[in-house]
Amino acid sequence: MADAAACLRGFDNHRPVQYSYGTPDIRGRVFYTNDFTAINCEVRRGSLSELLDVITAHLDDQHPPTWYMASTPVDALLPGLRETDDLDFAASGIHAPPRIWIGNRTVASAHYDAMNNIACNAVGRRRFTLFPPEQIANLYPGPLRPTPGGQVVSIVDFAAPDFERYPRFRDALAEAQSVVLEPGDAIFIPNLWWHHVEGLEPFNVLVNYWWSSVPNHVPTPMHALYHALWTIRDRPEREKRAWREIFDYYVFGPSGRAGEHLPEQARDVLGPLDEMRVRQLRAMLIDRLNR
Repeated sequence: MADAAACLRGFDNHRPVQYSYGTPDIRGRVFYTNDFTAINCEVRRGSLSELLDVITAHLDDQHPPTWYMASTPVDALLPGLRETDDLDFAASGIHAPPRIWIGNRTVASAHYDAMNNIACNAVGRRRFTLFPPEQIANLYPGPLRPTPGGQVVSIVDFAAPDFERYPRFRDALAEAQSVVLEPGDAIFIPNLWWHHVEGLEPFNVLVNYWWSSVPNHVPTPMHALYHALWTIRDRPEREKRAWREIFDYYVFGPSGRAGEHLPEQARDVLGPLDEMRVRQLRAMLIDRLNR
């Protein structure tokens, strides 16, 4: 750890960082309180050196406090670090600025991200357990908000699963893929794949790269999910089946199908969505939501 910590300190620009602190009893699992209405950690701010110091002070503890700095932009905190080691997505025209994760034996409960991800293990070892998107119901997702890290997580305790309470989790495990990353290893996680991540050493560092499969002017589908919860979920089943057919036609089917029988000048939002069309569509939605 000493060499890795010294390297990080050498690039540190001393900007304040935000990290999570949890008491020893949570065993590194950044999660919920018992009633699922709050997170079991507190957010603190300090310097990177302070974070490294407290992790170092508890390296030999059997059950140390949890210290976890998540998803911090490398360029903002450690300028120059990626001049020697970087995947250089920019050379391929992909915007994927690296982010760094530093902590001790932390557990990121199974969750999915809207973006594709390459996670590069730098220090320590990490276990990744992946599940395909179809396993969502078998993973028992928690509340949409609040969330431990910005994304909905499985509420199953992977270290001691309660199969009586969460019986479908057995089916999820049958589809799981698990691997332990050593320093220098990397893993590709397709967007929307669930992944459970465990830090296995007293000190762990990971650098990851997220990038989108679509242009920047296409927003996250989470907005549509919240809107659908509001406008569709509680309708009668007959109406929901009809709306499913409509969405299949306009959204989930081939992108050009709904407008292919119309003249190009009449397709409007049924045609390709460029930045101009997206701005118009956004303005229309805002206007209608504000009525």
